[in-house]
Formats: sequence, structure tokens, C-alpha cells
Amino acid sequence: MKSIQFNQMRSWVVGLLMVISGAAVSQDPQFSQYYQSPLYLNPGFTGITNQQRFTLVHRLQWPNLPQTFATYAASYDIWVDELRSGFGIIATTDKMGSAGWRTTTVGLNYSYKVRITDKLVFSPGLSFGYGINGLDRTKLQMGDGLEFNGVSLDPQLQRLGNTQYFDFGAGFVLYNKNLFFGAAFSHINTPNLSILSTETRLPMKMVFHGGGRITLNGGIRTVAKPSYLTPSFVYRVQGLISQFDVGVNYHVDPVSLGVWYRGKPWETTIANSVQQDALVFTMGLYLKNLTVGYSYDFSLSGLSTATGGAHEVSVVYEFAAKPLHRGVKKRNRLIPCPSFNSKEGFWN
Repeated sequence: MKSIQFNQMRSWVVGLLMVISGAAVSQDPQFSQYYQSPLYLNPGFTGITNQQRFTLVHRLQWPNLPQTFATYAASYDIWVDELRSGFGIIATTDKMGSAGWRTTTVGLNYSYKVRITDKLVFSPGLSFGYGINGLDRTKLQMGDGLEFNGVSLDPQLQRLGNTQYFDFGAGFVLYNKNLFFGAAFSHINTPNLSILSTETRLPMKMVFHGGGRITLNGGIRTVAKPSYLTPSFVYRVQGLISQFDVGVNYHVDPVSLGVWYRGKPWETTIANSVQQDALVFTMGLYLKNLTVGYSYDFSLSGLSTATGGAHEVSVVYEFAAKPLHRGVKKRNRLIPCPSFNSKEGFWN
């Protein structure tokens, strides 16, 4: 009888892990401060900087739960004037649950800048990535009697492991000094992320985004502290899941405050209520080369009191390591770049 109960429990656990495996890979982690991790948002943003840029974003979601969700993204990109191209590298890791479930990726980005007119630039980009997805079997404690030093010896659980995969994506950004619009398509090859020797495909993700800058000083740029608004939106679709973010940041250099809404007010839930997720409050400090941001997601769903929302911290450091080469054409030097601040050479 005990053997039958154990086999039933084993089958139930493995089946549950199969379900979790499919759910865990059905959607990419997302950042509320998506504009602080541009290479993660769209490879077309690669190289849209003074010359070089480091970014780091950390998101802690649902901190009130016993095992919170933690996501990190770090990137570096550089603009090469002579080639009119941007090159970048980005690494992400996403950890969830008590079993050490983690997805880690490393990718290479490339973009090329095409000047359509004197005031309009088209920046297509590509991304190539390698990822590892899986859990830590040593953290699975079954309590079935087949354990040694707290580690289950069940042969069924030995099937669980890590999956390695290649990834491919593309995107573009169309922009001038005041407006930008872009689209990105990730996981075009829909890689298999199953950890049970089955097939669980990661759906392609489509992202559409745009934004702009609205000056509040009557166009005067010589004021001591210029103020302006930077509204933007992002709409994501991945498999059966979609998400819409819209909001605005108010800037009085070097400080910014923002409020964002995440939800789909045009849809209703099964309970006939509006499909909404969170209000996001942001703060930013924009220095000469350094940008630091913080955001908090206040849940508007039924999870508001139970989860604790989400905290996110971002750091962006930009610098020029070398002067422009004399042989670089002037038209390449003056390519405008969209940004969420008023650094020289970007919006102004």
C-alpha cells in the first residue's frame, strides 16, 4: 500500500513539475523601468548613446511571499562612428520558487543606423542569445524515505535537469529628437525550454513601444532647470498573454518623478471586472554620466495585500572613451538619439 501511495505521489509531483515548467517559460520577465534596460526592450536601441553605456536593473517581485521572484539584467553597448553601428552584450537571470528555478541568458546585439532625412533615423537591430533553464534538484525534498542527506534518490526526479537553447530576435526603432517608435520580436525560433525531455516551446514575444518629449519651458533651453514630460507606452504580446503599460515622467533636471498604469481597460475578467494589474511609481536622478532609478509596483488586482507589489532599482552609466575619428563623416556624428533626459547630444 505504501508503495502504491508513493508511486501516486511521485507521478503527481512529476506531473506538477511538468505543468510548472510550461507555465514558467510561457512569459519573459518584464521590467517596469523598461526605458532603463533598452537592450532588453529592443535590439534597435543598441548603440543609441553618446558612445558607451553600462546598465544594471534588479527587480524583486512579490516580496511578501516565502519565495520571491528576483530578476537581474546587465548590459553594455557601444556606438562605433566609423561603422554607423551599435554593438552590445546583455545578460539576464530570473529566479523563482523554492526549488531554485532559474533561467539565465546571454545575448549579443547589433544595430545599424540609417538616416532617412536630416531629422529622422531608422535603427534596425538583431539579437543572438544562448540560455539555460532549469531547477536545482538538491532543493527538492520529497519525504518519501528514498533520501540521503536530504536529497531524494527517486529515479523519476533524476529526469529533471537543465535545458540549454539558442535564441534569435530582431527589432527596429524609428526616431528623431522628440519622438520615437519601435517594435521588437523575441524568440523568433521558439526554443524548447522543457526540463523533462518533452517539448515546451517558448512563444515568440512581440513588443510595440513609443514615446516622446514635451518641453514645459516654452522652448527656452537656457533656463537653469529645464522641465519637461516624457510620456511613453509599451504593449507586449507573448502566447496567450498580453500586457499594456502607459505613463509619463515629469523632469526638473536632475530629478524625475513618474506614474504608470499597467492593465488592459478594454478587457474584463471572468468576474466582469476591468483587467488591470498595477500602478507604478518611479523616481530618478539624472547626473552627468550616471542615472539611478527606483520604482514600486502597487498591485491593483486581488493580490495587492498578499504579495507586497514589486521593487525595482536601475543604474545606467554612460561615457565616451575616445574622441570621434577625424575621418567620420559629419552626417554620422549628428545622428540624434532618443532618451528620457536632457543630456547634451540626445534631446537637445
